[in-house]
Order: sequence, then C-alpha cells, then structure tokens
Amino acid sequence: QVQLVESGGGLVQAGGPLRLSCAASGRTFMIYNMGWFRQAPGKEREFVAAINWSGPRTYYADSVKGRFTISKDNAENTVYLQMNSLKPEDTAVYYCATRTKFRATMTGVPSEYDYWGQGTQVTVSS
Repeated sequence: QVQLVESGGGLVQAGGPLRLSCAASGRTFMIYNMGWFRQAPGKEREFVAAINWSGPRTYYADSVKGRFTISKDNAENTVYLQMNSLKPEDTAVYYCATRTKFRATMTGVPSEYDYWGQGTQVTVSS
C-alpha cells in the first residue's frame, strides 16, 4: 500500500499563492502517476493536475491551466501543487492520489487512482 499525507492548505486572499505538498510512503515503487483533485461542498470531486512519476509529463484541468503547477521530488517521494492567482472558486478540500496501474496516458478520472490522502482545506477569500 501507499500512504499519502497532504499539507500546506490554509486561508489566502484572492490573487495570492499557496503551495500544497503531498508526501508518499510505503510501497512507492508501485506509483505510476500522482494526481491532485479537489472537492467543494455539494460538488463532485474534480481533477486538478497529474504528473508522471518516472518522467516529466504533466496534465492539467482547463480550469487551472496557466495558474497551477504540479511538480515532484522523487528522492523525497513528494509531489507539490503550486497555486498562483487563486480565485474564490478554487476553494475546496484538495486531495492527492496515486495511480498504480500502468496506462499509456494520464487521466483525471478519480476511479483510476488507487490511494488517497486525507485532504487539506484551501479557502480563498474575495
């Protein structure tokens, strides 16, 4: 199994930055992709970004493209989400997740991800 722990959430003003971290432990050799998702109250879980664990490929939701950047530190088994130009509609609980099944393409479908963190709250005030 893979254990994931997110950190870095908090309250930020609109237009400001915030960086989230997700530390992976356990059977990290199983990881193919790491992804970030978010869920706002009353809404379904939404894909944000993903990164290929063994290479540089990234994949973003249109709603965050150009504002958010996903990156990783394989030596530290950590993935980051740098969020800039935050908007009130970015307010949500943010989750990181791992995909341990090999696929040729990355995906933003939550059911394709096997292990999830507990989430960290991000609140953007207007």
